[in-house]
Amino acid sequence: MNIDQFQTALKNKGIQITERQLQQFEQYYQLLIQWNKKVNLTAITEKEDVYLKHFYDSLSVAFYHNFEGKDYNLCDVGAGAGFPSIPLKIMFPKLQVTIVDSLKKRIVFLQHLVDQLQLDGVQLYHDRAEVFGQNPAHRERYDLVIARAVANLSVLSEYCLPLVKVGGVFLAMKGSSGMQELEDGKGAINRLGGRLIKQSVFRLPLEESERMIIHIKKEKHTPNKFPRKPGVPAKNPLM
Repeated sequence: MNIDQFQTALKNKGIQITERQLQQFEQYYQLLIQWNKKVNLTAITEKEDVYLKHFYDSLSVAFYHNFEGKDYNLCDVGAGAGFPSIPLKIMFPKLQVTIVDSLKKRIVFLQHLVDQLQLDGVQLYHDRAEVFGQNPAHRERYDLVIARAVANLSVLSEYCLPLVKVGGVFLAMKGSSGMQELEDGKGAINRLGGRLIKQSVFRLPLEESERMIIHIKKEKHTPNKFPRKPGVPAKNPLM
């Protein structure tokens, strides 16, 4: 996906991108490639692939959830090189974004990226999701928690749902395994206080790979014992 195709594809979905935002995405790409030489940020480095599989894919969640004009307090768990929250912040500047990632080198990159792109309202935390979810300063404080390609849905729900305030939403961005993960994860979602609202299935343009966004509403407080200690959710997923 070249830049013109990126702009046109977003326009076709009702998202108008400004010249300044296009410049920010181009700067994002350049910084990603520069830093990727010394920090393992992504295996995807070809420009057209980055625009499709990182930038466009990150923004695809906005086709199914309204971000326009919203000042959501959003938390991105395991953002890695900033996906999906930094592309969303570029497109929807009113978002208040918190990013948590377990690797310090990625947080250092993200701080440099945020500074260079002059993005206000972005907070970065080097922490394990299991520890972060037990922190009273963050537990059940977010309108929206989002994650992309971090873990299977049962594990991811234990990372993310404790951070969502009651009445808020958890959005899990998945690939072709999404439907099976959803079937396996329904018990965990319920135990953690969530309820499935809907799932949105679509294909990325050009390459036609399948994507799924799972929309989960937080209806009850998450029991205090969740998330469990670091490493336990991945070793022993909730059923």
